[in-house]
Amino acid sequence: MSRVDLKKPSLCTSEPLAKETLCHALSVFAKMVRSCYGPTGRLKQLHNGVGGYVRTTSQASALLGGLSVTHPVLKLLTASVQNHLARFSDCGLFMAIFCCSLLEKCQGLNITPCTFIKISQHLLSLCIDYLASETCGCRMQVDFSSSKIPLDLVRSIITSKPACRLSRMEANHISILVLEAFLFTIPHNINTQMTLGKCLYIPVKNKQVLDSAVYPGLLIEVPEVDLRNTPPIKRDTSGMIKMVLFSMSLSGDLSDNGEGVIVIPHGVYLEAVVLAQLLNVGKQIVKDGVGVFVCQKVIHPALQQYLKENHIVAIERVGLPLMEPLKEITGAQPIPSLQFLSPACCGHLKDLQTLSIASKWFFHLIPNDPVVCSVMLCNRNETAWDELKLACQTAEHVLQLTLRDPWVLLGGGYTEMHLSSYIRHMTSTVEGSILEDLSCSWAEFRMVADAFCSSLESVACSLDHDGGNICTDVKCFWSVPPDVPSRSDWSDLIWKCGCGLCNKEQGLHWRMLQCCASPFPPQSCVHESSVTSTNNLILDCFAAKKNGLQVAVETASLLLDLSYIIEDQN
Repeated sequence: MSRVDLKKPSLCTSEPLAKETLCHALSVFAKMVRSCYGPTGRLKQLHNGVGGYVRTTSQASALLGGLSVTHPVLKLLTASVQNHLARFSDCGLFMAIFCCSLLEKCQGLNITPCTFIKISQHLLSLCIDYLASETCGCRMQVDFSSSKIPLDLVRSIITSKPACRLSRMEANHISILVLEAFLFTIPHNINTQMTLGKCLYIPVKNKQVLDSAVYPGLLIEVPEVDLRNTPPIKRDTSGMIKMVLFSMSLSGDLSDNGEGVIVIPHGVYLEAVVLAQLLNVGKQIVKDGVGVFVCQKVIHPALQQYLKENHIVAIERVGLPLMEPLKEITGAQPIPSLQFLSPACCGHLKDLQTLSIASKWFFHLIPNDPVVCSVMLCNRNETAWDELKLACQTAEHVLQLTLRDPWVLLGGGYTEMHLSSYIRHMTSTVEGSILEDLSCSWAEFRMVADAFCSSLESVACSLDHDGGNICTDVKCFWSVPPDVPSRSDWSDLIWKCGCGLCNKEQGLHWRMLQCCASPFPPQSCVHESSVTSTNNLILDCFAAKKNGLQVAVETASLLLDLSYIIEDQN
């Protein structure tokens, strides 16, 4: 007992956001996420400092998942972003940049955090109401009977991940594949309880990206030796292939009985009894007319040979991740024990084929309704493949969200600038009753509104990493290239707006973003003719950005409301 340390008192920190160490940490974090934002974002390398796997990325989920954060405030901020990404997959960097900017702006104002929080929440409600209104000028409705808007949405996500190392042609090819795979996951029979299928990504590294392809159904990798002398597949009278699915081991080993004792009578050979039982299973399978025998774990060689002699294709070691997709596409019920073996557990396949792709061999299971599909995803190396897979999964999830809430927002910074103009216009005059409800003065309200709008504009400005400028008009915002000669007319160098929807027109009244100007109501540049005639629109997921906007303000409000941090040092 002499070596027992005394319990240390808890560390209590008051007003944590006012501490210099936290301010510096937040500043570094904000610079990091800003530098990763957009298609020209700077890449970050994550490693543990003592060797091992190195990840090159600019995606928020990979970046925050690989960071080691120690300060409680930063932990809360990163956890909030990660929770948003777990639900929506996209707009994590947008949320982090906007939240950090709000915190920075509040610290530069001479008002209480409580006042800042109440006014920010009011401005947030204005934004959310506007995004949901019919007059919103930065959103477009998605019609899935046409592939243009969904394809532009997927392409916007894929091209915003520079670590994928894709050319324009490769990005277009992958975008088409992701949209095609998503459409395969939509069931033909739609009802009120419709459930989308799954998309499985199969790695093929050191191959050209353009070799990637989508296969309806399921690809199961098998050793080449398993494909030699494959028996002709048995079919039932309707031409379908009956399939049985085992989730238990059929290797003949005894299951773990804990601390129990197995008593074996004299003269009984346990291995022979177990093998006889497995062969009885094989006989029952043959009797039921099964053509494909799939096991999550290992199949005994003798049982495999018996199945092969009876023209049944045996597939073993498929693993746990494929069990649910197999159940979904075939209707088979996984058999956990030999006691549950029954013809009612069987499923059906339309066809079974063999494929050879990049020195790998696969069984291709083709169902009647291919709500599960396999994407053969190729890239040049492992790092680029990991980044591409994550980008494809994000795009797939965004399509699912858009199918449920069929709207998109104009991207490339357009939505942030549009909301900023809207808030500035709406708050140019405020009724006294609103100020009374918020318990603030007109000057305080104006300061917070300016900070809120500046934070939105800072997100749009974060898309530029080369020192360029931003100019705006009543509709769009435009990027001015860096290092423009002082005597030249910079307007001659602008051709496309940030979202790609508008071309430069004569008579536009541009102003630099930093210039003071009277508030004006923003105009929408969304017209059916311009949308259909414009290629490569930059779009954002409506549900993800809307939630990111809400959670950013709520997280900033929570952090500003912190009075003490109590840490247990034991």
